Amino acid sequence: MGKVDFKPGNMLYPLPVVMVTVADDNGKSNIITLAWAGTINSDPAMVSISVRKERYSYPLLVKNKEFCINLTTRDLAFATDYCGVKSGRDTDKWKDTGLTPIPCSAIKADMIEESPVNIECKVTKYEDLGSHTIFYGEVVAVHADDKYMDDKGKFTFEDSDPITYSHGKYYTLGENIGKFGYSVQKKKPDR
Repeated sequence: MGKVDFKPGNMLYPLPVVMVTVADDNGKSNIITLAWAGTINSDPAMVSISVRKERYSYPLLVKNKEFCINLTTRDLAFATDYCGVKSGRDTDKWKDTGLTPIPCSAIKADMIEESPVNIECKVTKYEDLGSHTIFYGEVVAVHADDKYMDDKGKFTFEDSDPITYSHGKYYTLGENIGKFGYSVQKKKPDR
């Protein structure tokens, strides 16, 4: 068994695929699909998104310094893809996809009602890195769909059938094969 060498590139897959909403000065929201999003800090809670400068949402992010990450599911896969290939310069993605905008609680942009989790963020800084600009966002509000709450008050995101992105394709998550710390967890004695 050997290794095949590739030129340096981004081979970190799969990635979460999210729909990010941003607003213009009049409060009109646009949706942009991104696979370059991630967690960067827990206290304060912070995330990042990376956006190309030529994207319609880019100047809105730079000017208004806020965004909402809307997590995606199998049921949202078509809308997720559509919002990634169509530009808000040319079309109203809300109307085209049938997604429902609802006001965010802490920022001007709308969140997507059909999304199981909406994460409102205020940009703390951004950096031009070349092909993309990374936007660091402090989480200022989180909303979760109550239909994914179990009888103990735990949010069961896996029940929403979330999707990921890998090498140009969308995938659902597979089976649960363990939990954090299971490799060192003490085994319960047999009774």
